[in-house]
Amino acid sequence: MAYLFLAISIVGELIGTSMLKASEGFTRLYPTLFTIVAFVISFFFISLSLKTLPLNMTYAIWSGVGAVATTLISVLIWKEKINTGSVVGIALIVIGVVVLNLFGAGHGEAKGTAETTGSIVQR
Repeated sequence: MAYLFLAISIVGELIGTSMLKASEGFTRLYPTLFTIVAFVISFFFISLSLKTLPLNMTYAIWSGVGAVATTLISVLIWKEKINTGSVVGIALIVIGVVVLNLFGAGHGEAKGTAETTGSIVQR
């Protein structure tokens, strides 16, 4: 369920970011309202996912997928140009997300760390 919440959060972030562009610096009412609602939804659902998923992994996925998808949206919908530096940077973000998921939080935790984290989350 946590990954579903994370996916909903990412979609909210993508909609919010696109509407942020459409709001033209918060000068257009409806895109501004959509921006606010989308980001509230995004943060609400990421907070739900953080009840069970580690923060560093969750944020890496959220920001990594968001960066890649936002770039695709900017090219496909907003007709913005992308250059080699952007492609390399995005590839490095994707690599970082993969590395964090393979070797980051929850992999080889020190004894007692999970117990402490568990007691903090349950409060």
